[in-house]
Formats: sequence, C-alpha cells, structure tokens
Amino acid sequence: MTRPAAIVTGGARGIGLACAEALADAGFDILVADLAKTAAGELAADITARGAKFAYVGCDIADLSTHASLVDAAMRAFGRIDCLVNNAGVGAVVRGDLLDLKPDNFDRALGVNLRGTVFLTQAVAKVMLRQPGDHAKSIITITSVSAEMASPERSEYCMSKAALSMWVKNLALRLAPENIGVFELRPGIIRTDMTAGVSAKYDALIDGGLVPAKRWGEASDIGAMVAALAAGRLGFSTGSIINVDGALSVPRL
Repeated sequence: MTRPAAIVTGGARGIGLACAEALADAGFDILVADLAKTAAGELAADITARGAKFAYVGCDIADLSTHASLVDAAMRAFGRIDCLVNNAGVGAVVRGDLLDLKPDNFDRALGVNLRGTVFLTQAVAKVMLRQPGDHAKSIITITSVSAEMASPERSEYCMSKAALSMWVKNLALRLAPENIGVFELRPGIIRTDMTAGVSAKYDALIDGGLVPAKRWGEASDIGAMVAALAAGRLGFSTGSIINVDGALSVPRL
C-alpha cells in the first residue's frame, strides 16, 4: 500500500511545523506550503529524517492563482493527497482600537485566514474526491479560540476565524457522505513566533488563572491532535470543533 500524503500550509515553523513533524512520524509524506522559501533545505532534512518523502512550495495562499500549482506539486511528488492541514494564517497587522481598523489590514487578515484557506480547500477537496479510498482522508483547519472569544484590539483576526469556522461546518456537511473527515481545531494560547511579542502579557495572564491548565500550549499539542485526526480513527466525529486550549474557552463564573 502506498503511503498517505499531507499538505500543511504555513508549515515552516510554529504550529504548522509541529503538524508536519507529527504527520511524518505517523507515516505521512509531507508537502509544506509556506512564504518562508529559504526554510526548504532545513525542513527537508527534518522531515526526511522521520522516514517521509518531502516537498516544498513557496507561496502565499492569499494569491488564489498559486493554488493549482500547489495541488499539482503534491500530485507530482506523491500521486495523492489524503490530508490537508489549513494552518497558514496571519494575526492582526496592528493591535488597537477597532474604530481605527484600516481596510488594508482587514483585507490582509481575511485574504489569508479566510479567502485563501477556503479556495485552497476547495481545490484540494476536488482532488480527494477523485482518489481511490485506500487511506483515510481528512481536512483539518486550524482556527483559534478567537473564533468565539472576542478581542476588540484585533477584531479582524477574530472575524476571520469566526467566518472560517462556519466554512468548516458547511464543508463537513458537504463531505460527510464522501467519507472525508472535516475538523476544526481551536488553539488557545500557544507558544509560537506569533505570540512571542506578547509573551510577558500572557505569562501574567496564565499565572493569574486565565488558563485552567496553568501553562502555555505548545505547538506539539496541536501536532498530536492533527496526527490523531488524520489517522481516521475519529472519522464519525466529522464536523467537530476541538479546543486545544487547556480549558481556556470553558465558560466560568
């Protein structure tokens, strides 16, 4: 039997890299799509050392014209796509008063986090539907607890993730009869480059009880969940929202 293959967007670092590594350890060949084109060699050594084939495409998923070549690269490298991890995303360009939100900053967040992700998923799903069913198939989208929890100083980020969550629900309904598992993962406070600039703030909040688990989340926490879902053992849970946040999003008095 051929090995399953996965595409991980934004896979050169942080959560995406952890997902790529966990999937490689689970027996998947890996294509990473990322803006960080200079990372390809280092990534190749990491992923191939785990026994996986590796391919890399440097692209911005907000540019819809790159999607066809990205899918084609995966098919040339592996002959199949069994898992898509929608991880690529951007935070708020500027944190501040939502009444000062600039249209360009709004467009950037929505262009990557929502529009780019939606239409790349569409392209990959069409390929999955044409493939034989000898491996479990899954589309796993990384949103955020901010899909539900408001942060007025970065409202465009929250809106992009909330809309993406609704896309996942609709996608799950469309693909459930096709036996393609569709899942949404909502990370909480995860230690990555994106949170490095506000780490002192979050250290204080965690110490103050914001996260019941009393620790930062690690990228590997997300990777472990992605690998479990991609294996297909939770297929009947398609459409689920899975919080990976140390109980941060549990409502409390």
